[in-house]
Amino acid sequence: MNNNPNDLLHGLTLKTIVNKLVEFYGWEELGKKININCFNSDPSVNSSLKFLRKEYWARIKVEKLYIKTFLEEEALAIKEQKEQEK
Repeated sequence: MNNNPNDLLHGLTLKTIVNKLVEFYGWEELGKKININCFNSDPSVNSSLKFLRKEYWARIKVEKLYIKTFLEEEALAIKEQKEQEK
């Protein structure tokens, strides 16, 4: 994760991201959205974190899903609000 304050994920740990995605989608649906073994075969947060910390490509997929799921609408609302203030 980038430490840039403009980064949408700034201040979020990978554990928080995984937990929120699991809470929102559940393991089965998460495994369908991102087809990786740590989500499909005997999934757990700890095994997922271990894998995602080693495999950058998988972590990027998880981060993108988090942004799409939780932050896209929020970012658009903030942008619209700023435009209205001008």
